[in-house]
This record gives sequence, C-alpha cells and structure tokens, in this order.
Amino acid sequence: MNEDRSAWHSGLTRYHWFVLIVCTLGWLLDCLDQQLFALARQPAVAELLGVSESGPGVAEYSGYATSILLIGWAVGGIIFGIMGDRYGRARTMVWTILCYSLFTGLCGSAQTVWDFIFYRFMTGLGVGGQFAVGVALVAEVMPDRARPRALGLLQAMATVGNISAAFIAMGLGQLEEAGLLPHAAWRWMFAVGVLPALLAIVVIRHLKEPKRWEEAIAKGTATKHKAGSLAELFGDRRWRKNVIVGMLLASIGVIGLWGIGFFSIDLNRSIFRKIGEQKARDAGQAEADRQLMQALIASPALLDEVSQAVKPSDLVSLDASNKDPRLIYAAALELRAEREPISAESVLAALDQPGEKRPAQSTEERRRRARYLQADGEATDSQSAAVAPVAEHVARITGRQKEINGEVSLWGGVTSMLFNVGAFFGIYLFSIITERIGRRATFALFFLAAFFSTAAAFMLMNDAVDVLWMVPLMGFCQLSLFGGYAIYFPELFPTRLRSTGTSFCYNIGRFAAALGPSALGLLTGVVFTEAKGFAEPMRYAGLTMCSVFLLGMVVLLFAPETKGKPLPE
Repeated sequence: MNEDRSAWHSGLTRYHWFVLIVCTLGWLLDCLDQQLFALARQPAVAELLGVSESGPGVAEYSGYATSILLIGWAVGGIIFGIMGDRYGRARTMVWTILCYSLFTGLCGSAQTVWDFIFYRFMTGLGVGGQFAVGVALVAEVMPDRARPRALGLLQAMATVGNISAAFIAMGLGQLEEAGLLPHAAWRWMFAVGVLPALLAIVVIRHLKEPKRWEEAIAKGTATKHKAGSLAELFGDRRWRKNVIVGMLLASIGVIGLWGIGFFSIDLNRSIFRKIGEQKARDAGQAEADRQLMQALIASPALLDEVSQAVKPSDLVSLDASNKDPRLIYAAALELRAEREPISAESVLAALDQPGEKRPAQSTEERRRRARYLQADGEATDSQSAAVAPVAEHVARITGRQKEINGEVSLWGGVTSMLFNVGAFFGIYLFSIITERIGRRATFALFFLAAFFSTAAAFMLMNDAVDVLWMVPLMGFCQLSLFGGYAIYFPELFPTRLRSTGTSFCYNIGRFAAALGPSALGLLTGVVFTEAKGFAEPMRYAGLTMCSVFLLGMVVLLFAPETKGKPLPE
C-alpha cells in the first residue's frame, strides 16, 4: 500500500475548520489570561502589600498566588473534565470560558493580597477545564490522519495568546510611564481578560457535540458504562496506568513552566531594574540621594510628607554594593513612626540595634555610615530652608522610578513575547517530529533540551543581547512539551473517558506542580539569599529546580507508544 503523502489538512470540511478555530480560540484566550497573570503578578502583589517590587514578601506571596492558581486549575480541570464526558464538550466549554473571564476581571479590582489570591483560585477553575474539553473535541471531530497536526496547531496557536498578553503589558506599561492611566497598569491588564467571555456566545450558538461522543454516550447507556466514571478510569488496569504516566509527565512540564519558565520574566525584571539603577549611579544620582538623606535628617518634619512619595527602595546606592541611602532612610522612617528624635546619631544607633531587619554593624561599617551622614555644611532645623531642594529631589526620584518601571515593564513584555515566539515553533516542531520517531522518543529529546536551555538561561542571562536569544530558545524547548501533551493524552483513553482522563493527566499533576512556585520562592527567599552570599538568588533557585526535567526521562520508561494507532475505544 502506498503511503499517503498529501497535506495533513487535505479533505477537511468547513465544519472541521470551524471546530478547530473555536477550540483554538478558547485555549488561546485561556493562555492570554495565564500570561497576563505572569506579567502582572509581581507588580500586583507589590502594590497590594504596599512595598516595592523588590521589597519584602513580594517573591513569597507571588509564589503563593501562583500555587493557588495551579490548585484551582487542578480542581477545575477535574470537575469540568468529568462534566465534559457526562454533559458534552461544547456545553462545558461555555462554563469554563465564563468562569476564567469573570474572575480575571475581578483580579483587577483586588484590594488586598488575599482577595487577589482568591480570585486567582477561581480563575484557575475555568482555566483548568478549558484544555481537556477543547482537545477532546478536536481529537474526536478530526480524521485520524489529521489529528496530531491539528492538536499540535491548537497548542502552538496558544502562544499567540501569550504574545498578545506581552503586547498588552508593553502598551499599558508605556501608558503608565506617561501618566495616562488612572490606576496601575496591572489592574488594566486583568480588565482585558474579561474579553474572552464574548467567545462563549459563538460556542453556544454554533458548536455541536461530536458524533463520536454521542454514540459513546448511547452505547454506554446500553452497556452500563458510565461516561466520566472515576471508578472505571482507575479501576481498569490499562486506563489506570495511562493516567498515572500522563499525570507524571504533565507535572514535570507544569513545574518547569510555572515554577521556572514564567519566573524568567521576574528574573529579567530584576536584571533591567539593576541596569536602570546603574544608569542612575553613572549619572551621579546616588550622590543626589545622599544629599536628600542629609536634608531629611536636618529637617525631620519633612519625613512624613516625603515618605508618601519616596520609598527606601526607590533610592540608588553610591556603588553596586553600598546600600547606605536605603538603610538610612528606612531607619529614619522607623524612628519617625516611633516618634523618636531624629538625628545623625539616632539613625546610626537605630542601625546598630540587633534584629532581623537591622543586624548589628561592625565598627568599620559604623564609621563609614558616620562619614556618609556628615553634612558638608552646618545642618539646620529650619523646614523652610529645606523645602525647595527636597521637593526637587522628590520629583527627581519619582520621575526616575517611573522611567525605570516603564523600562522594566517593556522588557518584561519583550521577554514574554520572545519566550512564546520560541514556544510556537517548538510546539509545532514536536507535532512533526513525533510523527516520524514516535511519542516517547520525542518527549525524551525535548526533556533534555528543556533542561540544558533553562539552566543556561538562568545562570548566564545578563543583558538585552542575552535575552534576545536565550529566552526564545528556552521557550522553544519548554513549551514544546505541551504540544506533546495535547497530542498524546487524548490517545490514551476511550471516548467515554477521554475528557476525564485528559483532564486528570493535565490537571491533577498541578497539585504537585503547585509546590513548584512556592519552592522557588522559598529557595529565593530562604536558601539562596543575598545574606548568604548569593548576589542574585533567582538564578540559583532556577538552576536547582530545572533538574525536574531529567525526571521525565525516568517516567518515559513506563509510557505506552501510541504513534500510528487509532483512538482507543
């Protein structure tokens, strides 16, 4: 028999294309929501905690918010996956879209970090359900010959949603820098996430349930096989083994992406913030910050007013290792809050007090600070004499921070965009390679590629040139695995269990994967801290965690090969 060499899409009808487009849009907009969160997570948590992006608690609570999202994702995936098998793919898709759209919008109205985390959990419910019903619907409607490429295309096009989120973040970041937004850019980013609800209208009106599903439901009624049955999924040895293998494979990819890959955005935000601060030091603004500290200590009455506009983290140090302006300003603000007299001597005494925030200083450090605080001229307690220069300092610092924030937001968007440009080609290449060498071999190839590319990026990325090639390479290798999940998981289960089985593979592993972001936060905030000699904790934490990709090689030893086989029944 001659091999059919015609294009994979030859013979597809208009309805085949309609199903593929609708399901692709549903998952694309779902991923838009995910990426908006990855881009807005750090500034949102920082504002809700009332600190700067590098301030205390930001990394920790960002990790918690991500973990809670993944837990909601897993719960929603299970619930909506079962609903997809029992009540229909199209009907369930409507509920998932409405769920993640509504609660994404509510994230933008959050007033505390706790209601923000709650909204992320509820968003996760809808996000988790979308993938399983979408890929099950495409797998069952498409001819067997077209199925792998169609599912690969569905997953690859999800990167368009991620790239769109990057452009949204970049545009809103520039508007925020120009002072044209009444609220922070991150709130508007979540407001955009409401738009996918419009797709639900199209789904309700035109999308039909697959004939394969309708026949399976009718047959199951006659043979007493219940659709979406967890008892059958885990009671049958064949399906139980497949779901365990799928869950482990998905857990590794999700930990790699949500516990490491998406945090490359935070790493690059840190890199470009340091670049901006170095530019400020080179321009002599660290010396100007020193003069502001002298003026504030000379006229303590100004501290209350200035502290509303200037945070300690907004200052730049005299050099790369000297953080005196920030420490001294923070100590002065604490003295002011405690209604203690403020002077150079009292600030030094506050810095000398042992404690978690202000460890005792050596004699040399104390002398260095004393020299720093020594005024060039005679200090005055007259507020009027200091108002004009202080006002100029405040305007300079706030303007500088807006410029740095805009630059950081811009490069955060660029990082996300490049990551997903690489991901598009990685996902689609997976669908091509797997048709030639099989599912297991292709997974093994890309697990190794993800490990090496991620380790290299986290340890070596330092400037804009590195970002331009390391980030898309990491996205290419990491996200290619998700193209494999879209192709492989529907091939592991019969129609009556396909949505349930796929959702368990893709989502139940997120309970374990939810530990990934929290683990990264703990590694960053506890294990690899600056106090322990690690200048950039995120790098070492990412390098430690990317070893998870190597575990995938072990799981593949137990995975069945499905290349060239029809969907099981």
